[in-house]
Amino acid sequence: MQPGAFRALEFDRIVEAVSRLAQTPPGVERLAEMQPLSDPRAVARALASTSETARFLDDTQIALRAPAELEDILEALNVEGRPLEPQGLVALANFFASIDSTCAAIRRARSAVPILRPIADSAASFERESAEIRRKIDPAGEVVDDASPELKSVRDRLRKQRARLRGTLESYLRGKDTAKYLQQQIVTDRNGRYVLVVRSEHRNAIPGIIHGSSGSGASLFLEPLSTVEINNEIVALEQQEAEEIHRILLGLTDAFRRRGEDLQRTLAAATELDVLQARAHFSRAIDGIEPAIATDGRLELRAARHPMLMPALRRHMEDGTDQQACAPVPIDILLIPPVRVLVITGPNTGGKTVALKTAGLLSLMAQAGLLIPAEGGSQIPVFRTVFADIGDEQSISASLSTFSAHIANIVAMDNALELPALVLLDEAGAGTDPLEGGALAMAMIDHFRLRGAMMVATTHYDSLKTYASTTEGVTPAGFGFDPATFAPTYRLTYGSPGSSLALEIAARLGMPAAVIERARTHRSERESQLAEHLAKLEHDRQALEHERRLAHRERDTLTASAAHLQAREQELRNREETFRRRLDERIEERLREARREIDAVVDDLKSRTASLALDAERRVTRLIPTGHTGAARADARAAIDAIGQRLRTPAGTPPQTLSPPPAQEPQRAPAVGDRVLVGAFGLEGVVQALHDREAEVDVRGKRLRAKTHELRVVSTASQIQTAPRVRVNVDLQPRAGSLTELNLIGCRVDEALDRTDKFLDEALISEMRSLRIIHGHGTGQLRRAIAGYLRSHPLVSTFGPAPAEQGGGGATVVELKE
Repeated sequence: MQPGAFRALEFDRIVEAVSRLAQTPPGVERLAEMQPLSDPRAVARALASTSETARFLDDTQIALRAPAELEDILEALNVEGRPLEPQGLVALANFFASIDSTCAAIRRARSAVPILRPIADSAASFERESAEIRRKIDPAGEVVDDASPELKSVRDRLRKQRARLRGTLESYLRGKDTAKYLQQQIVTDRNGRYVLVVRSEHRNAIPGIIHGSSGSGASLFLEPLSTVEINNEIVALEQQEAEEIHRILLGLTDAFRRRGEDLQRTLAAATELDVLQARAHFSRAIDGIEPAIATDGRLELRAARHPMLMPALRRHMEDGTDQQACAPVPIDILLIPPVRVLVITGPNTGGKTVALKTAGLLSLMAQAGLLIPAEGGSQIPVFRTVFADIGDEQSISASLSTFSAHIANIVAMDNALELPALVLLDEAGAGTDPLEGGALAMAMIDHFRLRGAMMVATTHYDSLKTYASTTEGVTPAGFGFDPATFAPTYRLTYGSPGSSLALEIAARLGMPAAVIERARTHRSERESQLAEHLAKLEHDRQALEHERRLAHRERDTLTASAAHLQAREQELRNREETFRRRLDERIEERLREARREIDAVVDDLKSRTASLALDAERRVTRLIPTGHTGAARADARAAIDAIGQRLRTPAGTPPQTLSPPPAQEPQRAPAVGDRVLVGAFGLEGVVQALHDREAEVDVRGKRLRAKTHELRVVSTASQIQTAPRVRVNVDLQPRAGSLTELNLIGCRVDEALDRTDKFLDEALISEMRSLRIIHGHGTGQLRRAIAGYLRSHPLVSTFGPAPAEQGGGGATVVELKE
């Protein structure tokens, strides 16, 4: 890197601004030596660490309370046997406490700070040593009495001796025989001894030792003989106190010396954290972003601003500049291969040099690990060398003119060039004849371009404007102006060179009108036509830009309207869905109420049915002998079936009265031809033959042998011959289809619930316990309604989705209670 480029691009001022944000002397020293890095991986790591620290500072502060004399303290630690002063030890304890709290906060962030975490983990804790310092030294820097038993004992004795001395000396001040000899009614200190101030003419009035006189000689400082022994004791105790304090301080200091490696490692971690927090605070102050490292060599700065023009940084620097200055206008600086050269033109004071400096300064900042004031999508390459030739380089001491100084600077650039390189030329070829200067500028730009360097150059030369518009790999860009006022807009437009507007700018700055008019007459007709042409082009370009902004505004308005309509449509759909859902919920609630009423009626009927069936069975059991129990059970089952038939009878059908079983007639022995009921099997047949105590009975064409006492005569042979033949066909099948399966696909919710209710009643009568209800998938509304109904049904034991081979979620299997 060229040192002169750092000054020309004001990188040294950036370094100064960042250094001011450091919190420790080692951090200030490190930042003062901050240099751009030239290794892409090192640059990427530095940028990533600054970004991570800036995010960490959004929620947590890094506050390292380093004392200003930290370097002196650390130097004293290197001298064996030398204790630190109490204030130095307190400052050191506070510093390490701040390191501990900072590292603890970083550790709590865990995976959010993968770069900061290893730095924090490398720091050792000095909590024990710091706590010992706080226990023995108070915040004011005084060693406390309880620092050691020896110190406490010495100080207790000191206080007693001082009180004794004070009492003795006060007796001289109050005594009638001694007070008259005193110059002043005070006790003072002389060479570490407590003395009285006695008039010089009464030097022998009070026996004692003279420790000197006042400047006028009128007063003597006398130590009474009665206090000499006490003073000696105090001096000795003070010496013991000083020795014990020295021992305590040395012990506290040696506790740090014994951990020399931990100390160095912790100081290194604190310094690194200090450097990162300073870079992060600076980056946040300029609204910096982390640029991507370009792998194809492009320099792409989107909405870039020069940091030294940003109000926040100018306030931080407090450099006496105008603090009311407006924020800089963002510009795009684009050098995307195969374009490697950008030639910027435009009016004087229009922003050309600022754009040039912005390109170079932001590149240096990024390579130093600082975030840059630009928008997302910005990319930078990593340059090995950055050169800048900006401003007046005239050197009287070196006998160099402005032009000579520029040429010498460019020759030095050429000699030191290492790729990748960035070359910045302000007013290329200036300081000499315009024709020769323009030709030289084109040659220099071509030379650096062919060597592979990236370049940004500013110019007013028409020849360079033409060169930029017609040369491959070179692009022109111009700063615009207001055609009405000729005021600069500070907006950079690519593909169109800008006009210098020298005469118009001079007029705006107060040049007399006569001078401006004379200058116009001196311009050639070609130059005038070119200036008018460029002005017209700028006017047309701004008109097109205005129309483009209007079109964009209308497009944005239409997009916003479409989004609003879409949101309104979605809102209406949501409201409609909410209304439907609430309506369905109300309907289902009413249906549930109706079903509860129906269930109550059904439960009552079932209870009555069970009671009647039990009563009938009891009566039959009492009336029929044990041998005819099967027949009685068959009669009871028929009675129950009759009750079930009543339950299945449609509403409106007149109810049938259940008659009690007829009274049993006395039984007689069966005879051939009688119709009998075989008690053991509950079957009815006709007696075909009798054999002693057995009978052969024809049951539906089959011959059965049964004991005669197990037979009950239903009708005699004569009754069978006279009775008319009546065929009775009893059909208990409640409906079409399977008794264990109900298909509800296509039904409405109310119709499906009605059919499910009847299906469960029929299953109960037919003694079916495992059922399947098919409702399909659909919207799920029918499935939910069936589930809600089954959940409250008193006959249902369990229910759930059918297995995959039986329909899965499109069907529900039901188990009824026994």
